[in-house]
Amino acid sequence: MDVYSRHREANLNSKGYSARDEKRVLDALGRGLLREFPNPERVGCPPSEILKGMASHRVSLAEAEKWLDHLGSCSPCYRDFSQFRKTYQLRRKRTLLAIAASILVCASIGGWGLVRWHNKNQATQVAVLDLRDWSVARGTEPNPGVRPLELSREASRLNILLPLGSSAGEYEVRIAKQSEEALVTAIGTAKLSKGVTALHVVLRMSSVSPGTYVLQIREAGLEWNSYPLDVR
Repeated sequence: MDVYSRHREANLNSKGYSARDEKRVLDALGRGLLREFPNPERVGCPPSEILKGMASHRVSLAEAEKWLDHLGSCSPCYRDFSQFRKTYQLRRKRTLLAIAASILVCASIGGWGLVRWHNKNQATQVAVLDLRDWSVARGTEPNPGVRPLELSREASRLNILLPLGSSAGEYEVRIAKQSEEALVTAIGTAKLSKGVTALHVVLRMSSVSPGTYVLQIREAGLEWNSYPLDVR
């Protein structure tokens, strides 16, 4: 709404007009201002930059006050002011739409990246070691000549499918160099479901350097079973 119309609106509000009535009357007043105060010589008109500044709120209220009376009694100035105001509102709307579109694009890219990170994180954190068909090597040394298991250093949780016939219960798990102390250890409870005994443990592999190791598993209080392991 332009400056002159705000003064008109204040008077209309005091007389109890509805919002629709006010808009109709203000539109009529605006049309009148465009025609009823010709000033072909542009006597006393402010510079065009002042009108542009008033229309875009870049001119202070103190500066604008000096031109309000003229603006309400000069059809050319009111016409220019109205056109500047429309241009400013259109530009502002386009800017807001562009900002909103940018936010949506950034949010979409961020969400897509978060999903990719989450999926990758899930894939690397949880590792499955299938020992169901492995022969058990009693003691701390694995069977020679057996192809080693593979495990990523990024894994932090292991789902170990124990050899067929393993019982449910508490198990100890550790990773060590041959004939050396364990580097990481964990304790978990194995559960039997549909003939498969699955042991879930938290084992932080990030502290283990890439290389060849021994994965050792034993039921609480019993002898270790050992399997060759390559950590990548």
